[in-house]
Amino acid sequence: MSIVKINVLTVPAEQREILEQRFASRAGAVESSDGFEWFELLRPIEGTEDYLVYTRWRDEESFKAWMEGPMKSAHQGGGAAGGERPKPASSSAAVWSFEVVTQAAPKGQ
Repeated sequence: MSIVKINVLTVPAEQREILEQRFASRAGAVESSDGFEWFELLRPIEGTEDYLVYTRWRDEESFKAWMEGPMKSAHQGGGAAGGERPKPASSSAAVWSFEVVTQAAPKGQ
């Protein structure tokens, strides 16, 4: 079965809009990657400043290929004018990894 990667980003309230705009500006960047299955950016509602970036992949190799290719290029590339990268919107980050053991979907899908 698939694997899930959850990037946990601690984002102060004043940086939330910036983070969401950055993800919106990269819409479509991961969808064509081999082995990619799903993406969601989850905004916290209460009790935490942590956003969750949920991606699901066919296998670990597909995720690693994306990390070493398109993702690495996007994070190392230039940013603002003058080649400077913008300051991170998050104050900390961690990646959680899971294997999908069982899953369910609405009937008919």
